[in-house]
Order: sequence, then C-alpha cells, then structure tokens
Amino acid sequence: MRLIRGIHNLRDTHRGCVATIGNFDGVHQGHQRILDQVIAEARRRGLKSTVMLFEPQPQEFFSPQTAPPRLMSLRDKLIALREAGVDQVLCVRFDERFRSLTAEAFVKALLVDGLGVEYLVVGDDFRFGCGRDGDFAYLQQAGQQFGFAVTDTATCEVDGERVSSTRVRAALCDGDFALAERLLGRPFAISGRVRHGDKIGRTLGLPTVNLALKRLQSPLHGVFAVAVTGAGLVDQPGAANMGTRPTVNGTENRLEVYLLDYSDSAGGSGSGDTQHTHQDSLYGAHLTVAFRHYVRPEEKFADLDQLKTAIRQDVDAVRAFFDMPTV
Repeated sequence: MRLIRGIHNLRDTHRGCVATIGNFDGVHQGHQRILDQVIAEARRRGLKSTVMLFEPQPQEFFSPQTAPPRLMSLRDKLIALREAGVDQVLCVRFDERFRSLTAEAFVKALLVDGLGVEYLVVGDDFRFGCGRDGDFAYLQQAGQQFGFAVTDTATCEVDGERVSSTRVRAALCDGDFALAERLLGRPFAISGRVRHGDKIGRTLGLPTVNLALKRLQSPLHGVFAVAVTGAGLVDQPGAANMGTRPTVNGTENRLEVYLLDYSDSAGGSGSGDTQHTHQDSLYGAHLTVAFRHYVRPEEKFADLDQLKTAIRQDVDAVRAFFDMPTV
C-alpha cells in the first residue's frame, strides 16, 4: 500500500482511482463494507483503490478538548487499511488552510486534479467544504460535471443498530468487549512500543511492560484482562492498567501490562528476578494489547502495600478469566 502524506505530494502516478473519504477510526465493520465496495469496483475498472483521511481528525482540529478519544492510532489505522487490501491512502493535513477550502475547491483540487477520481463511494450524510456546504447531492452534480460516478453504501448493522465509531466507544465504556469485537470484526486492541517506566512494579514484585501511547487518548480506563501479541508473544495473558496511576501521583495516561507466567526464549519461570530479566528483553519491541475483560476501575490507594494487594487480587481475577491456575 502506498501512503501519500499531504496534498502537495500528489503525483500523476496517484491519479485514476476509485476512492472513499472519511476518518475510518477503528476500521470497523461499517468501514470494512465501504472498503470492500471500493476495492471491488477498483479491480473491476483496473484502477487504484484509494482512501482519503485526515490528520488531525476534523473534530480534533475544531474541538481538541472535547473530541472523542480515538479507537486507534494513525499507524494502526494504516495497517488495517493495508490488510483490507487498499492500494493507496492520501493523508491530508487538516489545518486552517485546508478547512477554508470551499466545496468547489475541494472537488477540483483533490478529486479531479489531485486523484483523478473516476468512482467515489461516500455515506449519504457526508459533508465537506468550508461551512459544510458540500453534501452527497453536491457531489453527484460535480460528478456529472467532471465525469466521475458517485454512490453511497448500505448501512451496516449489528443487532439491529448501525455500526459506528461512537457505538464502539460506548461498548468499550460499558466494558462490553464482546459487542465491541462484533462491531470491529476483531478484538479491540491498542499497540505501542515498550519503553522504560518508573519501575515501581519491580519494587512490588510485579514488573510490567509499559507501552508508549504518544498522543493517543484511550477510550478505556481501569484494570483489564488482556492478551498480548508481538516480539514472539501470541495472545500472552496479562493484567493491564490503563490510566494515570493516582497512587503514585501520576498524571500521564499510560498502559502498563503485567504478563502472566511470562518467559522469553531464554527459558525460565515468570517470577522474581528471572521475570525482571525477561521483561527487560521486550524494551523497544512493538506489542499489541487486545482487551478481553473489564476487572475494575482505577483507584487511588493509601500506600504501595495496598496497591500491591489490589494488584495481586487483579492478577487472580485475570487468571480466573483465562482459566489459569493461581500461583
């Protein structure tokens, strides 16, 4: 898959395509239905299947303090689009200059001159252009003028309700990971690179791996049973905390995972100093953490001893969820 970073990087080789436009946050079942339609039409016409998306997402530009948390990072979104079979992605920088484009300028600069779109798939509620003056009907008129076809896609429903990123967030907020998985078509997961933390877990005898989330605001907070994949791990059970760690006066949102019974290729058990060594081997690795079960909300404890007791109970709850023996 080819990534085009910015309108200024559009070239003649990118022209001639079947395209769709949107945030594609989560690349859920509804998105996947649109992508299937775009890819099938592109293959039928012998053209490139193309997704246009925006960074930051429009809501993040207009209302950064109230924009909903993303379901996935840009990196994970691009991976999901590649795995879906998309040929190229145009990532448009959503800034003051871009948001000031009229609907007419948007169509001419991006769809006609930029991508040479021959067939466009969008939702019938799609709005664009300065003042949101462009809509589905406008695109159909523009298509007649410039020679490209415009169509919408059938609504995708699960359990009788429309699939949307908002609905996925609501399911996650309710701790309904089974519903979130049906909406997404896969378990909800967060990925990141393992970085050095404060190593407080070591002092408690419960070393964790800490994932760098960068600017990703998580839709989840609390303690969870998770399955970790990457760096040789495949669905490795773990107990994860997503939050600010109030007991140690933390302020940064972090994802920390205690891997149950973990050992690396060097062998050994998952306890004591041996596990410290094994955890250290994961620094710099890119891991994917799939959320399977909600355990409890994040709490502030009076001291580290109470925190340690709570974490031990969390680990037992996670072991019970995965039907693993207690140790």
